[in-house]
Amino acid sequence: MIRYALACEHDHAFEAWFGSSDDYDDQAARGLVECPFCGSRQVRKQVMAPAVTGTKKTAGAPPPELQAVMMQAMGKLRRHVEENFDYVGDRFAEEARRRHEEDEAEGRGIYGEAKPDEVKALIEDGVPVAPLPAAAVPRPKQQVN
Repeated sequence: MIRYALACEHDHAFEAWFGSSDDYDDQAARGLVECPFCGSRQVRKQVMAPAVTGTKKTAGAPPPELQAVMMQAMGKLRRHVEENFDYVGDRFAEEARRRHEEDEAEGRGIYGEAKPDEVKALIEDGVPVAPLPAAAVPRPKQQVN
């Protein structure tokens, strides 16, 4: 399929799709291409930039099937953390720093809330942290003291 930018003798601009360049030429020669605004069959191609794909892909929304898989995986990740890590609430930054400095890598992990500046400071100091995917439905949490 090929899309052409077209214009009629009255300079009404419009687009149309054709199976190939030859299909356009054939239909135009037979007077089958007409302006949707005024019905004129005096139609010409407009100058167009080709749609060339490069090596970099543009970021667009993933297909719905992939979105569903990603959401399911993020939900599983969140449930795993909630079931296997200790919730420390707004003490997350201080507790993460303490565990890092005391080299408490073993044992249960922690999760909680931290302000952006606290997270930035943890990262700058080499404390491994990562955001937790948001819950679809917030659940009440029990804070570990």
